Amino acid sequence: MTTQEPLPVVIIGGGPAGLMAAEALTERGIVPHLYDAMPSLARKFLMAGKSGLNLTHAEPLEAFLTRFGAANAPLDEPLRALSPQRLREWAYGLGVETFTGTSGRVFPAEMKAAPLLRAWLRRLRANGLTTHVRHKWKGWREDGALLFETPEGERTVKARAVVLALGGASWPQLGSDAAWAPHLEEKGIALSPFRPANCGFDVAWSAHLKESFAGAPLKPVTLSFGGRQVKGECVITQHGLESGAVYTLSAALREALERDGTAVLEIDLLPGRSEREVAERLGEPRGKKSMATHLKRKLGLAGAKAALLRETTGKHVFDDPARLAAAIKHLPVPLLSPRPIDEAISSAGGVPFSEMGTRFMLKKLPGVFCAGEMLDWETPTGGYLLTASFATGRTAGEGAARWLAD
Repeated sequence: MTTQEPLPVVIIGGGPAGLMAAEALTERGIVPHLYDAMPSLARKFLMAGKSGLNLTHAEPLEAFLTRFGAANAPLDEPLRALSPQRLREWAYGLGVETFTGTSGRVFPAEMKAAPLLRAWLRRLRANGLTTHVRHKWKGWREDGALLFETPEGERTVKARAVVLALGGASWPQLGSDAAWAPHLEEKGIALSPFRPANCGFDVAWSAHLKESFAGAPLKPVTLSFGGRQVKGECVITQHGLESGAVYTLSAALREALERDGTAVLEIDLLPGRSEREVAERLGEPRGKKSMATHLKRKLGLAGAKAALLRETTGKHVFDDPARLAAAIKHLPVPLLSPRPIDEAISSAGGVPFSEMGTRFMLKKLPGVFCAGEMLDWETPTGGYLLTASFATGRTAGEGAARWLAD
């Protein structure tokens, strides 16, 4: 089946970026058609919101704008146009109140993504958006028509402008499988390799640590790498370490592993105490008490923290309070490799900004715009991922609207 007349705009991808592109278009009186490979829209968005949707972050805007590494400059304008505060106002317009948690992260009052998504889709459809699910994009035909695989067979659609918002490579089970990459490469778009972002790392744990402490949190701790410190917590897993503080350092750790073949994460097991204080407490007489009891009574160091200390520290160090204190405050944990990309929260790589011009239009494919996690950028968790996906989607949608007007 082929549409006879070109549609004004086709959006491919029904996540936050694609839906925000649709909103930008419907606000301008343009009725887009949105296609998605999955049976329903925004599946990754809904999954992210199951345990509490981290919509954005409440830190000052100038600080917020520095959280995107090499992509700070190209994302600056879109993020100023749809800032965290404006995103909260947008959610309020859908009837969704938000609040700021103690970490500065912003959540819907109900915590879940589903109520926001339902309200958003109602408004978009009331404004004319037409959605088509179970339509997997298969690239372009020779005549420029978009080719889709559907349960009823192949379908082709022509469009005057296209917004691609197909996600990255880290959630294949929810549709973010980067299957779109070959279609762009066939058109001469040079893509950056996909790599895991916001990911855990493998560590050569002993069988004892894995069997006894996999799943145990380490908190509070301070993690250090490459001159940067992150306070928070991490989790021992069967494979290594993961969770929030690790994710924040994951880009630097991954790059060091790629570049040098090694990366040593430093953990401060007692961030609330100085090394001198720790050494003094350890130096107090322990009599016939075991070292495990001494650590627990003098420093509150027990459980997973004590096990990790034993795992990574030689027995001789425990006989020297100063050296043991140094180990507790600067515990070195050698990392082996990032966890596989399909376990990562997000991915780096994709469409480089050098392949795009104004409002994320592909230079080699005029009228085709890209948005969301298919662009080559990465950022720690904390609301930054979603905000940038929304913002790039809006910018791409505005670009498609201007393209039609020219």
